Amino acid sequence: MTVRREDEVLGLREAGRVVRRCLLEMTNHVRAGVTTGELDEVAARVFRENGARSAPVLVYGFPGQVCISVNDEIVHGVPSGRVLRDGDLVKLDVTVEKNGYMADAAVTVGVGTVPPDRTALVDCARRAFERAMRVARAGERLSAIGRAIETEVTESGFAVVRELAGHGIGRTIHEEPIVLNFEDPRDPRRLAAGMVLAVEPIIAAGAGRSKTAEDGWTIRTVDGAPAAHYEQTIIITSGEPILVTETA
Repeated sequence: MTVRREDEVLGLREAGRVVRRCLLEMTNHVRAGVTTGELDEVAARVFRENGARSAPVLVYGFPGQVCISVNDEIVHGVPSGRVLRDGDLVKLDVTVEKNGYMADAAVTVGVGTVPPDRTALVDCARRAFERAMRVARAGERLSAIGRAIETEVTESGFAVVRELAGHGIGRTIHEEPIVLNFEDPRDPRRLAAGMVLAVEPIIAAGAGRSKTAEDGWTIRTVDGAPAAHYEQTIIITSGEPILVTETA
């Protein structure tokens, strides 16, 4: 989506507000002994209270309100009776539809006492996003976002999951363009003011290769290494991007 009117920006911000509230509520409930299904119930309650709907359910028929992935599960984890344990990494990925607009964000949350190597992985995903924001300007190449992310990740000793990427968003979940987390030097496209993008470093501690689990939804690392995910929906401007879903 490319926004051209203030009411479109306001619509996106309202969807983003619900995403942000949902992530904060879910994060507050993350602790050892809680199930991913119980976290999904928290999301459902936030959606009801704010007149919003789960975009993955609407668009893809996803079997949960939000995606919750644990440890080697990278993205698209299905909420269930799985019990969280001390040291787990939990990826909370929320995409909301409200009044015809969609916004998407994700955070990785540690459960209890998390080993330093896992904490470093989580911190790296967020740093990679922040580094990408320094080049997310109208007129820059789209591939500059991927270059910034991959540089931060590899310098930190981790790997980008190259099969997964960010995307355009606005009226549905996945719109053009695809936003790679690595540089494609052949891509000549440039960012334009008003473009709405979900920028999402998706990284792993191992080789970064992925596979789809038997449930047909969950994507996990081939080598069993833990993964981390950080995502925000942004609007491109000539200066700093607008963070539609900015989280604390």
